[in-house]
Formats: sequence, structure tokens, C-alpha cells
Amino acid sequence: MSTTETPSGPAGRVEGKVALITGAAGGIGAATAERLIEEGARVIAADLERRQDALEALRAALPDPSALLPVVADVTDQASLEAAVARGVEEFGRIDILFANAGVLQSEAPVEDLPETTWQTVLEVNLTGVVNTARAVFPVLKQNPDGSSVILASSTAGIRGGANSTAYTASKTALVGLGETWAHELGPYGGRVNTTHPTAVGTELVLNKEFMRKHRPDLEDPRPEDVVDSFKKGKLLDVPWIDPRDVANAVLFLASDEARYITGVHLPIDAGSTTKWG
Repeated sequence: MSTTETPSGPAGRVEGKVALITGAAGGIGAATAERLIEEGARVIAADLERRQDALEALRAALPDPSALLPVVADVTDQASLEAAVARGVEEFGRIDILFANAGVLQSEAPVEDLPETTWQTVLEVNLTGVVNTARAVFPVLKQNPDGSSVILASSTAGIRGGANSTAYTASKTALVGLGETWAHELGPYGGRVNTTHPTAVGTELVLNKEFMRKHRPDLEDPRPEDVVDSFKKGKLLDVPWIDPRDVANAVLFLASDEARYITGVHLPIDAGSTTKWG
């Protein structure tokens, strides 16, 4: 395709492409798997052993269940990632898209009171887990004659810090540097690397009792409706949180040929929160 052509492509925006998504069993990962499949991709859906039932349920709900391949992978275990990649390539023949989505969010204290176990767990999953994923997938992407697209799941915490989030902010900020570094490394192979930076997303990772109590410490058992006003305060748009599909749409764009010349970019999906507090 010449640089003067506008990519039109087939009906699906990622038609014929194969994506690997980590943390695919729920939330943003599941929404992204569904969205990419809607637009013509096949998905290698990786998650922990205990999340395989959720992956099977996701697969069964698809119009074409064969478009999704559930695989067991733990991003803290290099061998399991390499096995998942090998299984995906065996089944689908290639990988064009990587969405490194697996992550954890834990309640944190000020740095002087931060337990070592919290620091280690968050960094091991959110940062080392992404490095492990890249180690497993990049050799396959570099062999792809059509290029590739890598999307790293960062956060608004990767753009601006906030109190009581030392480990989480460190992990998500580091992904910004990795995204820029890997854009250099994959560029000669036609690969693009970008990061996504969502605000709070309406999933169990955010809307759980422990996290909601941080916003409403006056309530023993807060519910989502109790924290709406608190969550809205941080945004320019009149929403408390966004939907997983909002993030999935951003990933779809970055994965598609519509973004064929976009690399090394850090894309907020945040209802204006980083602008408001930046």
C-alpha cells in the first residue's frame, strides 16, 4: 500500500488478524476480545488457570466460538507465556496484535507503611509481567511480514501520580518508558507500540468494597451509587467511570490500520481527568 492510499480494508477493521490478550477473562480484557472479534480478528485469550471457566463462558457466548482460543498463562511465569504463544501460533498461524492487559490494583498505604509484599506483587504482575509477555511474543511479531501492533495497558496513574499509590503508579509509569523503548525495537520490523491510559473503569477491579471505602470511609458497606459523586469530581465530563468497551474501542483503533502510523503514543481514555488535574 502506498503512503498516499487511505486504508479501506474489508468490512472488519482487524479482519484476518490474530490478537493475544493477557488478562482476557473479564473486565477490559474480555470486552476487548469481544470487540476485536466483532471486527474480524481471532483472539488468543490468556488468563490464569482459575479463570478458565470465565474464558470458556466468554467463548461460548460468541456468535463464532472458534474465533477465541482460551489458553492458560500466568504473566509471572515465563514458561506458561511461551507455551500460550506456541499454542496460539499452532492454532491460528500468526500473531499480529498484542494487548498486554493483565494487571492488579491493590489498596496501598503511604510509602513508609507500604508492605513489601504489596510492592513486590504489584511490580511483579504489572511491570515484570508485561516484560515477560514481550519476551514471549516479540520474536513472533518480528517474523510477521505485515507488521504488528502492541498495546500496553497503562493508566492515568502512568501520566500523573496520586497519594497512596506508590507501587501502582511506579508500575504504570514504567510502561510509558517501555512503550517508547519497544517502539524503537519493533519499528524496523513494521511494529507499532502504544500505551492506553484509562481512568477508573466500571469493573470489579475498581468497584469493590475495599476500593470504594477509600472514597466513602464513612460507610461500612459502600455500593457503586454511593461513590458516584466522589468519582465524578476528578473528571471534566459528567461521568464517574468509563465502561470496559470504551477502552476496548481505543485498543481496536490502535490495533487497526487506521492507526498505521501511530507509534510511541500514550492515549488517555479518561473523561478529561488528566487535563483537569494536570
